[in-house]
Order: sequence, then structure tokens, then C-alpha cells
Amino acid sequence: MAMYPFPLPLAVLIPAYEPDHRLLDLIDALQLVAPGRPIVVVDDGSGPAHASLFDDARARGCDVVTHPHNRGKGAALKTGFARILERHEGHDVVCVDCDGQHRPADVANVADALRDHRRGPVLGVRAFTGEVPLRSRLGNGLTRKVFRLATGLRIVDTQTGLRGYPATILPHLLEVPGQRFEYELESLLDAQRRGMEIVQVPIATVYLDGNESSHFRPVRDSIRVYLPFLRFWLSSLGAFALDIAAFFVLVAMTHSLVVSVVGARVVSAALNYLVNRSLVFRSTATHRRALTRYVSLAVALLVINYGMLVALTGLGVPLLIAKLTTEAILAVVSYRSQQARVFATDLARAPVVAPLAAAGETHRSR
Repeated sequence: MAMYPFPLPLAVLIPAYEPDHRLLDLIDALQLVAPGRPIVVVDDGSGPAHASLFDDARARGCDVVTHPHNRGKGAALKTGFARILERHEGHDVVCVDCDGQHRPADVANVADALRDHRRGPVLGVRAFTGEVPLRSRLGNGLTRKVFRLATGLRIVDTQTGLRGYPATILPHLLEVPGQRFEYELESLLDAQRRGMEIVQVPIATVYLDGNESSHFRPVRDSIRVYLPFLRFWLSSLGAFALDIAAFFVLVAMTHSLVVSVVGARVVSAALNYLVNRSLVFRSTATHRRALTRYVSLAVALLVINYGMLVALTGLGVPLLIAKLTTEAILAVVSYRSQQARVFATDLARAPVVAPLAAAGETHRSR
């Protein structure tokens, strides 16, 4: 088997829940192609039935950390990051799924990319060609489109488990919210907020036995994956409901479209700012900077809101329908603007690079 030039220092992290023999096959393959690199395996509460597999992993020299009960993939990754920070400080990390879907050559390519890209995560992205289970094809396709709509960034594979992280960002990863499958999407959103560079490396699309080994629960875990976006839409919906109510109350009181639009937006924007800063984007930006940019955005959206209402009602569109249409369009604009500028930790946005082989084009976005 070929030896790959894995960069040093580097640790491999494998989260595992109820694994089979493929976990040991993966460990054997990694130790052949990259001897001497520490491998941390997190047993996410797999139970006594799988204890012998983890004993075999220890016998192969792996550092095995055990959760007493299942806590989720995000929690397992955080446990692994904390262990690497404790025992292997300064090591870059490559995370690999335990189900045999990541080839050693692709792990090596992601690890190698970390040598040149030190400002953020490196993603091993699949092209989803060939025989791909329908739920995986549809799930990844939908998440990719939602992510692009919300952020403007073209990530080919938002749910990949093969990811590389420079040592410098491991402390940040411990602060990312999420305990289960939503954690990996949250980490991408956090990387964008911090102005990190997200690099994509094409890898093979491998599904074994129709992906039967996956512990992803389509309904419950899909809700968790979309939770970062749901929080924003729920916040926006609450502000929207308040805006609508205040708008029509002010119309009845003042009979002035300008006063009603401005007054309703001031009330709803104040609530929306507080909720988005603390619960949606969890921003660490100062109130002064975030509020200044939020007010600037709110003023711009207010002008656009008023202009669209005037234009639509002038065309004969009923006021309620005009208001609903205007708000739906501006909701997308508002999310992307708040994500990229208002609540971003680092406003110097770095490019996201999509590889030709996986995405069909090279894409840079600022």
C-alpha cells in the first residue's frame, strides 16, 4: 500500500457509535499509510455489545474515549477535540467517519491540504455521482440549496464527515453549539461568521450496503440539521407578526403609510436584533458595532420595503398581499446580510473555493 505524505503534526479523530469491523479496517489502513500519527476514537455510548471492538482499537494503539451513554456526533467530536488539545497540543486534526466510506487516499488529500490552508476547515466533498441512496442524494441536495440560499456560499457537500481542521481553530470548535448531526452544519456557519476560509477537496462518493450503517434519523435529525436556519426564520416570523400587527394598528390610528411602515419596523426590529444577536447568530461582536450595522441594514431594508409596497399597491396588488410578498423577499436578504456583516466576528470575509472536479466550476465568494 502506498505511503502518503501526511503533514506533521497531525491527529486523526474517529467518532463512533455502534460500529462494526469497518472501524478496525479503517484504523489498520490509516496506520499503514500514516504510521505514527495519533488516532483518537470516541465511543459515543455504544454499549457492552461493542466493547470488544473498542478494546481491539486500544490494542492497535488508539486513544479511546468512552461516553457512558449516546450523546450524539457533535458531542463526540467535541470530546475528541478536547482530548487532542489536552494530549496532542498543536496537532492539526482530520475527522473521519467510522463506517468505511472514506478512503485512506482521500483522508491523505484532506490532511495534505491543511499544509497550505491554515485559516479554516478543509472539507472532503463528494460529487454524489454513481449509485447513491435516494435519501442521501435528496438530503444533501436540499441542504446544499438551503445553505447557499441562506449564506450565498456554494458548499458542494455540507454534510461530509471527512473534515480537516488546523490546530489553531480547535478551541473555537468547542464553542460551536450542537450535540448531534446539526453540529457539522453549525460549524460551517460559525466558520463563515468568523471570516474563516472554507476549502473543498474532492473525494470519492462511497456508500456501502445502501448506507445502512448510518445512524442518521431522517425526520428528527433533519430538523436538527436545519435548526440554525429555523431559529432565524422563527425569529423573523415573530418579528414579522409583530410588524404586521403594529403596521395595521398604526394605519388605523394615523392613516399614514409612511408613519405606519416606520413605526412598525422600529418596534419589530428592536425585538429582532436582540433575539438574533443572542439566540440565532450567538454573536460575540460588540453591541456598538453590531447595532450600528443592524440599524444601517434596517434603514436600507425599510427604504426598500416602502418602495416595494408603493410599487406593488400602485400596480393594484392588495395591501396585505403586497406586504406578505415584500417581507418574504426581504427575509432572505436580511438573513444573508446579518450572517455576513452584522453579526460576523471577522468582517474580512475569506473566499470559499469549490473544486472543479466536485462542483463543476471554480467559485470564489466574498
